[in-house]
Amino acid sequence: MADEGTFATTAEVQYKAGANASETSNTETYINVYIKQAESLINCACRYNYTDAYAALNADVKALLKEVASNIAAIYVIQFDMSGFDSAREAENMINVLRDAAIRGLSILKDEKTQTFIKNA
Repeated sequence: MADEGTFATTAEVQYKAGANASETSNTETYINVYIKQAESLINCACRYNYTDAYAALNADVKALLKEVASNIAAIYVIQFDMSGFDSAREAENMINVLRDAAIRGLSILKDEKTQTFIKNA
């Protein structure tokens, strides 16, 4: 099987989910679904289809999309089963860090000035 997402890869999500993530949810099959969900969330939240426009985007925008999508997908991996973590607090702390970065990235992507920048690049 191969990575099916546009913005992020399985390996990037696995790094962010950490060594204690569930062996079930931290597989390529599950992560491909999570990445596609994250990409849809990004596109809908921004009201711009980055997936369709991806090839024409510059490297900076692609890197931000990669960050946001992999953060969201890693949250899904961790949420699936937190029992492998040393404590619920450890898993929750990882989720909080990933969530904060995802929200920050989404905020940048949704900004009208960013949209103008992207379309004029």
